[in-house]
Amino acid sequence: MRVAVLGAGTMGHGIAQVTAMAGHDVTVRDIETEYVENGLESIEANLEGGIERDKVTREEADAALERLSGTTDLADAVEGADLVIEAVPEDIDLKTGTLEDVEALVDDETIVATNTSSLSITEIASVAERDGRVIGLHFFNPVHIMGLVEIVVAEQTDDDTVQFAHEFVDNIGKTPVEVTDSPGFASSRLGVALGVEAIRMVQEGVADPRDVDAAMELGYNHPMGPIELGDVVGLDVRLDILEYLREELGERFRPPQALKRKVRAGKLGKKTGEGFYVWEDGEIVGVSGEYEGDDGEDGDDRGGAN
Repeated sequence: MRVAVLGAGTMGHGIAQVTAMAGHDVTVRDIETEYVENGLESIEANLEGGIERDKVTREEADAALERLSGTTDLADAVEGADLVIEAVPEDIDLKTGTLEDVEALVDDETIVATNTSSLSITEIASVAERDGRVIGLHFFNPVHIMGLVEIVVAEQTDDDTVQFAHEFVDNIGKTPVEVTDSPGFASSRLGVALGVEAIRMVQEGVADPRDVDAAMELGYNHPMGPIELGDVVGLDVRLDILEYLREELGERFRPPQALKRKVRAGKLGKKTGEGFYVWEDGEIVGVSGEYEGDDGEDGDDRGGAN
């Protein structure tokens, strides 16, 4: 099978890696040569790490790299593709615009999947003439390690496309969970609900981030606590999802002020070196600052926001 992955960032290059390792020819496309090269280099580094940990053989890694190519040209990327997986940033206009561009270039039988953690697949598919061929494939970070893929079925998605999605997810060695398109799907809605309550607890002085995380890791066998997970995903991403879910589902998803302040300060988590934790070389080395209570208020901050 020929697969095009649009976006060479964290999710895009991860999706490309697992797809190539499953034996498919994959083209990674991004808007700048630097982004494409960085994505391919990240894949190579992941594979080298897998070899060092005896998870991947040298032969498997070399074969996967042979199946990978990169480009900045959208037409070249999607030419002859059986499946196009869009992994551009979480912006509805960007995603719908990308879908329109792709549909003008691919065959009628090409499946177009969007990797979004919360945006409406039905809304994204609405711009397509062949909307039955559009589906959500929600991968999880890091893609080469996480075993789940959420198959999100839009109102327009036809049965053949759903079956194709299940077969593809099985083929790349992941476990599919099928959900009907709704705000936050299943995983993001539940995960964000836990994460936002954890941040409120820190904000109100119930416990510090380390103890909140330890409670969930040791008490509920979570592999990672909700505060640390927010730092890993990106606090800006968490905030965007909460604001979307608040608009769609109501005030229980109102973002806490502690989260808003972090994002306004540019403290977005692991990717910036500081969020609720301080990070160095991808590892937690401390807790960021002091967490003062806000008298339980999550209302809009009237200060000067950037």
